[in-house]
Amino acid sequence: MSDTQARPAADIRNTIESGRTAIGIELGSTRIKAVLTGPGHEAIAVGTHDWENQFVDRVWTYSQEAIWSGLQACFASLAADVRNRYGTELRTTGALGVSAMMHGYLAFGADGELLTPFRTWRNTNTGDASEALSELFGYNIPHRWSIAHLYQAVLNGEEHLASINHLTTLAGYVHWKLTGRQVLGVGDASGVFPIDIATGGYDTRRLSQFDELAAGRLPLKLAELLPAVLPAGEPAGTLTEAGARLLDPSGTLQPGVVLCPPEGDAGTGMVATNSVARRTGNVSAGTSIFAMIVLDGELSRVHPEIDLVTTPAGDLVAMVHCNNGASELNAWAGLFAEFTTALGVEADSGKIFETLFRSALSGAPDGGGLMAFNNLSGEPITKLHEGRPLFFRTPGSALSLASFMRTQLYAALATLRIGMDVLQKSESVQLDRMFAHGGLFKTEGVAQSLLAAAINTPVSVGNLAAEGGAWGIAVLAAFVRDRANGQPLDDFLTTSVFADAALDTVSPDPADVAGFNEFMQRYVSALPIQQAAVDNS
Repeated sequence: MSDTQARPAADIRNTIESGRTAIGIELGSTRIKAVLTGPGHEAIAVGTHDWENQFVDRVWTYSQEAIWSGLQACFASLAADVRNRYGTELRTTGALGVSAMMHGYLAFGADGELLTPFRTWRNTNTGDASEALSELFGYNIPHRWSIAHLYQAVLNGEEHLASINHLTTLAGYVHWKLTGRQVLGVGDASGVFPIDIATGGYDTRRLSQFDELAAGRLPLKLAELLPAVLPAGEPAGTLTEAGARLLDPSGTLQPGVVLCPPEGDAGTGMVATNSVARRTGNVSAGTSIFAMIVLDGELSRVHPEIDLVTTPAGDLVAMVHCNNGASELNAWAGLFAEFTTALGVEADSGKIFETLFRSALSGAPDGGGLMAFNNLSGEPITKLHEGRPLFFRTPGSALSLASFMRTQLYAALATLRIGMDVLQKSESVQLDRMFAHGGLFKTEGVAQSLLAAAINTPVSVGNLAAEGGAWGIAVLAAFVRDRANGQPLDDFLTTSVFADAALDTVSPDPADVAGFNEFMQRYVSALPIQQAAVDNS
């Protein structure tokens, strides 16, 4: 990744006007982000739009209006950044990619109408379907997977199924409207239905099993409902005139741009941290928190805590996905921000976060008898169907800011640790390197050190994921544009993207490891308190 600061603005303007760029757009849980990259994969312009899910009729969702108004606002922000920095318009690009939060359920009729509001990954109301399909397939089917949502609708006898013509993910939906093609990248598709690693497509045996299970209750066979699957590097259509106007109603952006296969945020996180090779892994921490470990081979048995998905190239990945990440931390930071305002002290949110996070480093290694649960939504790993954020402490504990913040950070990592124990202890999965990225790791050395303690593994951060998943999908778009002679994705990343990347690696501190272990013993023992809160409030 080359440094844009060393390049004259006129050179970058020529790069933009000649289309020697790539655009990546990612629809995250709280922000839509767009990145324009240059020939060296450096970010040369950025656009953003903040948004938030809604809890409507006990379903977490985003409206179609919010999707498209958000995408248009984000692209307009990107175009304005180009205009302000380089004095030119964003009329074209060499390649484009779309990614979004994985999983969930978008079901459409034959005329393209959305049949039911978008059901996001955050919903945990598919337990009966998840359990039945996991048993039928001999394969863990998490609550948030698209097939679980579909089968739960079958079990519920939902009326919309009589009209269903196809289903997809959020990234697949946006890609379809931009190109007219109903496709998914294999990484995103692996959160829809199990993938056969040998063929790179949906597992045909399990497709047949599902068709037998749902016989007479769906108008089409499952294979006819699902998007086609493509690996990284394959062209996945071109931007149509209608698609260009959806992104840019001003009419400036021109059609004809090639698109890469749409991917999920887990896949773009792997790309953004150069973690697509075997025995590499990454932890992404934002609204949710998850770890992705690229495996040498199959696991010995099914584990309900572990999803089996793939890299964007189609290699097998063990995924530990936790629905709840940094949202509760954000809420507490907001409370402290209100307090500073009430005191008449001016402090921006970045300074408040940094101060709070840094205080955690001097907290008691085990949290000092404090306990927190960060569950705003249900958490399948701990079998919690709804969320109830909690903070409590033992009578003899000392309530200090440092131990409070350490406990809140520990709570954000606790369910991840439960899943990682399955991989590291039960399956003896080996890691050569683990990268971390996402908002939780912005304060240098804090969450990174505590994660290293939580999983007892060195953790690296660096300039690999400066712009996150939006940059990752821009790299995948460039891979379609630049790929030569069937170059593998991991080789492309190592030789063309990350050759000069700098890393900061933190090894686990033995005192923190012991402290986190003590915290986890109390955390697991206290899980019934969480369930009691759900049952009684």
